Amino acid sequence: MLNRLLAPLLVLASLGAQAQGTVYRCPGPPVLYTDALSAKEAQEKGCRTIEGSPITVVQTPRPRSSAPAPAAEGARGAEGRVDAGQQRVRDDERRRVLQTELRQAEERLANAQREFSAGQERRGDERNYQKYLDRMAELKDNVSRFEADVQALKREIAKLPS
Repeated sequence: MLNRLLAPLLVLASLGAQAQGTVYRCPGPPVLYTDALSAKEAQEKGCRTIEGSPITVVQTPRPRSSAPAPAAEGARGAEGRVDAGQQRVRDDERRRVLQTELRQAEERLANAQREFSAGQERRGDERNYQKYLDRMAELKDNVSRFEADVQALKREIAKLPS
């Protein structure tokens, strides 16, 4: 009785395995995994069957060539170049703008440092000590942020040609 039940199941299972196709691993400089070969072709090429383990295909990104792209090459032609005098004017303008921003950032920093120094004492509305700590942390953060702004502007100015 059990054999009569198992026989149709085994036939169905074998048909399912054949329907999936056999995957072959073929040797060569680029190792090839394929299910498009017949058993005879696979044997002639020295391919082995892969059974039981799923195959994952991962495509690698194409390596970038060291040659510049054609569009970038065309943009750098003679018409894309800037006259040395015009570039000097641009650099001077950029330096002037950065120095103005630096002065403003230094003023903001000085004001923040004064507020931090003056705010060391608790105010009347700060009966809760946590309110005082929060206000002082905010003032300290302002000072740190303005110091970072000043340092960044100084670095930008230092990058400009003399």
